[in-house]
Amino acid sequence: MTRPTPFKKILIANRGEIALRVMRSARALGYRTVAVYSTADAHARHVHEADQAVCIGEPLPAQSYLCIPAIIEAAKKTGADAIHPGYGFLAENAAFAQACRDAGLIFIGPSPEAITAMGNKAGAKRLMIDAGVPCIPGYQGEDQTEARLTKEAALVGYPVMIKATAGGGGRGMRLVPSAAEFKDLLRSAQSEAQNSFGDPHVILERAIIEPRHIEIQIFADRQGNAIHLGERDCSVQRRHQKVVEESPSPAVNAALRERMGATTVAAVKAIRYEGAGTLEFLLDREGNFFFMEMNTRLQVEHPVTEAITGLDLVELQLRVAAGEALPLTQADVKYSGHAIEVRLCAEDTDKGFMPRSGNVSLWQAPSHLRVEHALESGTEIPPYYDSMIAKIISHGRTRDEARRKLIRGLEDTVLLGVTTNQLFLTRCLAHPVFAEGGATTAFIEQNKAALLAADVELQNRATAIAACLLLVNAPSAGHRTPQRRLTHTLPTGLHFEIDDVKCSAMLTQLGLRRFAVQFGEQNREVELAEITAHSVRVIMDGISEPAVYSCQAGRVLLHYRGQSFAVEDQTRTASTRQNEAGGDGKVRSSMNGRVVAVAVAVGQRVEAGQALVTLEAMKMEHVHFSPVAGTVLALHAICGDQVQSHRILVEVQPDAVVAP
Repeated sequence: MTRPTPFKKILIANRGEIALRVMRSARALGYRTVAVYSTADAHARHVHEADQAVCIGEPLPAQSYLCIPAIIEAAKKTGADAIHPGYGFLAENAAFAQACRDAGLIFIGPSPEAITAMGNKAGAKRLMIDAGVPCIPGYQGEDQTEARLTKEAALVGYPVMIKATAGGGGRGMRLVPSAAEFKDLLRSAQSEAQNSFGDPHVILERAIIEPRHIEIQIFADRQGNAIHLGERDCSVQRRHQKVVEESPSPAVNAALRERMGATTVAAVKAIRYEGAGTLEFLLDREGNFFFMEMNTRLQVEHPVTEAITGLDLVELQLRVAAGEALPLTQADVKYSGHAIEVRLCAEDTDKGFMPRSGNVSLWQAPSHLRVEHALESGTEIPPYYDSMIAKIISHGRTRDEARRKLIRGLEDTVLLGVTTNQLFLTRCLAHPVFAEGGATTAFIEQNKAALLAADVELQNRATAIAACLLLVNAPSAGHRTPQRRLTHTLPTGLHFEIDDVKCSAMLTQLGLRRFAVQFGEQNREVELAEITAHSVRVIMDGISEPAVYSCQAGRVLLHYRGQSFAVEDQTRTASTRQNEAGGDGKVRSSMNGRVVAVAVAVGQRVEAGQALVTLEAMKMEHVHFSPVAGTVLALHAICGDQVQSHRILVEVQPDAVVAP
């Protein structure tokens, strides 16, 4: 007999789109909801849509969303009797699950014991080996000395993979091609693991080259029932973080699905698991699969499983947590069609996928697709959290139908004000290798040139449109509202930057909002027809098509043909740009972030390219290097400082001007 554990009010210990996602299913089942938030999220959507909300501290994660006592206290204060952790933050934290238990709260997830067992990659691997699950050969021992790990890496054989035993998201993971690089990459992985998870321990595994990343969604109840809901293919990744996910996998047939599913169900039954979980595998070219890790929580990519099964996975979580038996057996699980999800991230793909933060000037989601987000026009994207800001999901009868719908939806998505990976995602979906179902974990690296290539014709068209919008909307350009009878004017010169590229253009007015635009070797005739506050119909080269824009002081943000452009009206002088490039020895922050390491001291001699300061932003570390050889003249930041983009961090006096 199993004991029911009913509850009435759920606190969601998370933020953003996942908090809203949990609230949606909770409300449908009649539960009240409580949100928690940092001061940076005071005006966030998840705060306003919950029945109650409690501030739990300053924005730095260690003081807010990771503060277990503050979250438990928020539950007690509001009368919440259950806590859903979402994903990330505390979702796989055994101490948090135990704290909920100790406080008499229902933790909507597995037991602390199960999280402990499966949350450590080394321990989980040993359990899976005992359960008969195929595992990658490697080392998962307790001896973490550099000498022992170096020896074990040689026994495993190169290339070898280093993985942090705690956490996930690709942090603390390094691919080591040869013995010569092992020690440096080991130290880097251990440092990142310590900073991310508070635990520097790692495991070693034989690197499987160009595998598929396949995961199996499972559910288990406390009555001992367990089922799987098929697989998801998460092979399209950058820096070991997923970019595109789909279900079913184009590389998995019915027989392989049955084998992988049966293996997974047997494993979770062996450890008496309860709730939602995902076992992740690598699938090689020969169809062999190897266990990587288990995520003891709901996954970011769970919507694709919901799309093809018709199930609400959050609802199942809530029912299992209340002590109900699973409402279906394995035979009841049916699959319909194909689903694909992309992660829209605030990042600059042209600058190494560097995270970005800032204010969303305009947000318009595609109306015909499922979009999980917490965005609104005017939303502030803070620098403290993960860079993913939305998920866009399509479903079709076939994979190609789902892919086409998603490409169209991405092109129709408008997010102005913050740089995103939108165009990059569209190109991933449109690439022939992905279209044919052949993408492995090496897909992005192998096709990076095509995925990141500049579209010169599109940029030229956007530049012409942007110049016209700038003239029409920016008083600083010297424009006066044209009269309908005015057909010709003297040319107007504009100097602006479009996506940080300097441009000069001459515009001659040919009629009402109709211009001849000359820049470089380009000559375009552009008409801005049917213009409203945020939309315009552009007529150029005999083609009439829509564009979306947003105007700010001296700035125009443009969305055109699925790509966004930022246009600045002489906001930076040539000297400022030179300084930002580091020609004067001043090293500026490339983003908003927190200083986690300062590697030099005042008076120290440094070489060009030497690491100076490391920032952490959106769960990623970014090293800033010296642009010149010289001597450290001044430090303007210390560990723990929260710095803004473009702030001077270090001043290096170049050798050329060092006094003799």
